[in-house]
Amino acid sequence: MNGATLTRADLCEAVHEEVGLTRQDCAGLVERTLDLVAHALENGETVKLSGFGVFQVRSKRARMGRNPKTGEPAEIEPRRVIGFRASQVMKARVERALAK
Repeated sequence: MNGATLTRADLCEAVHEEVGLTRQDCAGLVERTLDLVAHALENGETVKLSGFGVFQVRSKRARMGRNPKTGEPAEIEPRRVIGFRASQVMKARVERALAK
């Protein structure tokens, strides 16, 4: 986990080192966890991970925007987006890490 991006493989490796399960079992565990989160969001549920944050599906209304190429007005369709709000604990951890 030394790079700028944390990948699934990095998560699997971290679980393997911490828990001691086989790499294959760790990969399955990480995949299943991510699948559960994705499935809940697909169903419009809120996913709250204590001490980490909240993933929530929000509905955006249709609105008028502009085509960036031509500048002409264009209607933006209504859509659902995923939002993330970090917990106070996570915000504090990040703030401490950045202060070092």
